[in-house]
Amino acid sequence: MKQYIGPEKILEKKKKYIMPCLGHFYQEPPEMVKGNMQYLFDHTGKKYTDFFAGVSVMNCGHCNPQITKAVCDQVNELQHVCNIYLTENFVNLAEKLAQVTPGNLQKSFFCSTGTEANEGALLLAQLYTNNSEYISLRHGLHGRTKLTMSLTGISMWRTDPNPVGGIHFAPNPNCYRCPLKKRYPECDMECANMIEDIIGYATSDKIAAYIAEPIQGNGGIVVPPKNYFKRVKEILDKHKILFIADEVQTGFARTGKMFAIENFDVVPDIMTMAKALGNGAPISAFIAKPEVADIYTKPGASTLGGNPVSTAAGIAVLNYIEEADLIECAKERGAQLKAGLAEIQNRHSIIGDIRGLGLMVGAELVDKDNSPAPEKADLIVEEMKNNGFIIGKNGIARNVLAFQPPLVITKEDINNMLDALEKAISKYE
Repeated sequence: MKQYIGPEKILEKKKKYIMPCLGHFYQEPPEMVKGNMQYLFDHTGKKYTDFFAGVSVMNCGHCNPQITKAVCDQVNELQHVCNIYLTENFVNLAEKLAQVTPGNLQKSFFCSTGTEANEGALLLAQLYTNNSEYISLRHGLHGRTKLTMSLTGISMWRTDPNPVGGIHFAPNPNCYRCPLKKRYPECDMECANMIEDIIGYATSDKIAAYIAEPIQGNGGIVVPPKNYFKRVKEILDKHKILFIADEVQTGFARTGKMFAIENFDVVPDIMTMAKALGNGAPISAFIAKPEVADIYTKPGASTLGGNPVSTAAGIAVLNYIEEADLIECAKERGAQLKAGLAEIQNRHSIIGDIRGLGLMVGAELVDKDNSPAPEKADLIVEEMKNNGFIIGKNGIARNVLAFQPPLVITKEDINNMLDALEKAISKYE
């Protein structure tokens, strides 16, 4: 039987050898050593039902046999040659992405991380428009490179003391905590309308793109009103500004659509993706309309982007999503999850708001005066872990419980988690 060093030894080595910027969940973190679809196991053999999926990565489940076989078969055949050589997988995956993405998004560029995909999409927008300014949203998160960090509207993730200039932030469409102190629908979506004002008075009218997550993940599972992106797209089109949809966290069936932007009936000019595309394999991509993509002619490559193994994983992921009908699973189980959380909310005022689409759901915890309750969120997340359930937390105040499980989660799993959650809430509210 394999011997593991255990959490204490890992923490000791982490402190000595890992940069301190990398934190971890839990006061008493377990050492995870095994995964099986919607379940995780620690070094003691304890089983956990995973409701966070590695932050929306394992949509098809941990160690999914079908995807694992495709990866192992490819590793044994051809592991790497760089994408400057011809292999089949990367063009076959690009073809599949053109088929499953909305509208006329067609041409892809593969890389390894969501940050890289966003960085590449932003560069493509500059090349196409010959402009260099950007509009982003408050409370958005787009990556950890200098540019993507500068476009991130959450201060805790903006490590760089000298951010890139020419970036303008628009109010995010959070109807529960409206930054403009208005109420929907009487507000007439002023948060979207303000983009017109920002273009007029805060920019040099040299804007390459507007970038947004269709649902803000780290910002607290913030879901815009149905017509928000339509209004935004009208403004962008008027000013010849490209729309980049950051689907790094929201893509691949998570929201009950293949991509979250499809819930809003808008086709972006460029879309980025990562995380669930590889189901644990490091792969990302940005895809664009042909007229936008075709401007990118100066030589560019990614050493590991689109390598045979990662693209084999991507093809297997898309096949499994279709065969297992994970889009419908996300809709059905997501409706069950939201209904169950609403029942708990009726009995416990600590849940101030429930929001999300499909199996990307957030429950915002508040004190009696409706102020954020991050300390209680920490206690509840820890208690849930102790009782065998892994859930996430996010939001600007870190007070939003995040439920983003593998899309293979069962009705019984959700009911069991909801029972444990209500007990944890009762203990700490």
